[in-house]
Parts: sequence; C-alpha cells; structure tokens
Amino acid sequence: MRPLTEDEVRASFVNVVDEEIRQLQLPHDFLLTDWDHLDFLAWRDPEVRGRGYVVTEQDGKPLGVALRAASTTSRARSGMCDICHTLQPADQVSLFTARKAGDAGAHGDSVGTYICADLSCHENVRLAAPLAPSEMRASVDRRIDGARRRTERFVERVLA
Repeated sequence: MRPLTEDEVRASFVNVVDEEIRQLQLPHDFLLTDWDHLDFLAWRDPEVRGRGYVVTEQDGKPLGVALRAASTTSRARSGMCDICHTLQPADQVSLFTARKAGDAGAHGDSVGTYICADLSCHENVRLAAPLAPSEMRASVDRRIDGARRRTERFVERVLA
C-alpha cells in the first residue's frame, strides 16, 4: 500500500458524514506506519468504543469504510475471521457492520462480516504457521493476497 497522509485517510471514507470524519481518531502510531508491509490499513478507534476503520487501495485510490462492532459476543467456542481466515477463540472475532455508501446507507442499509476483533488481520496472515490445528496450511503470500482481496470485496459491497 502506498503511504497515505492523514488528510488522504480522512478523505477516503465512503460511508461517513462530515461530522464523523472530524471525530475520527487515527491510530496513535499512525506516523510510524510501515506502509511497505500493509495491504490495507485497519484499526479500532481509540476514543469510540465499538468503532473501527478499514482503508484499502483500489485503482490507486484509497477507499475507507467505517465499521461498527457488535456489542455482544458469540456463545461459540471459536470463530473464523472472514478477512484473514484465521480460526480464533470466539471473543477474538466480532461481527462488524458498515453502513452502505450513498442513498442506501442514508436509508439504513448495511453490510456485515466477521473480522478479528482487534482488526489485526494484516498481521495474522503474515504468521508462517497456522494458529489452530484445523486451519489449512497455505503459503504466507497466498494468505496475504487472499486477505487483501477479501478486504477489497467487503469495501466493494459497501459501495454497491
């Protein structure tokens, strides 16, 4: 992912209103971001409980989506992240929803998916060994490419 400025990140969001963009808190370590090792930028808002953000790059343009984490946790013992395909304890995977962009979002339409609760998918796919015995072994490069593609598809669903 190419390096982005704070202004570029704020301008990238497709499903928020101006007031939400002003309140958006970037990660505390934003200025130290190692852009060469990111396929997408994802973080939890340090100030607003349950809020998260994902920024991808499509056709050279950054596209950001604001997310809302479910307030309840699953009773299941484990859960699979739909982005990094990592099997984790259920309390470490959360349902995130995103208001759709445009008129659909203004009318309350949203999309959702299960994502690592701390939005650390870009780190999880870089682990050489699977985190659980039932996970399929895949090369790190394939895991990285898969997570990037699935993140882009989720952002596309928000735009549709």
